[in-house]
Amino acid sequence: MAEADTKADSGCNSLDYELCHHFINAFQIIGKKWNGLIISSLCDTRYMRFRDLARCIEACSDRVLVERLKELEQEQIVKRNVDTRTGIISYVLTPKGADLKPVFDQVHHWADKWV
Repeated sequence: MAEADTKADSGCNSLDYELCHHFINAFQIIGKKWNGLIISSLCDTRYMRFRDLARCIEACSDRVLVERLKELEQEQIVKRNVDTRTGIISYVLTPKGADLKPVFDQVHHWADKWV
């Protein structure tokens, strides 16, 4: 097979490489265990306290949930808010994270139909 044919078959020719790279990075973030459920839970609410998130994702340990929330903060998908009066910590999607809502709506639709 010619080199051009191989690149075309892979779906990633030299012109499309950046798209493939972005797609891979996106799935490394949202495909990481528990991240999808965290994002999905936050899509449906204005904000959530840690204990509410933990209740939604019971199988995830608190330690791992904290780790995933920090990672999502670093990716600027989730924002951690601390109420200065009460000290209550809550989490909310950033605009970047909120842009995932239609994606997760479609995943829910697909899952309802096929899973």
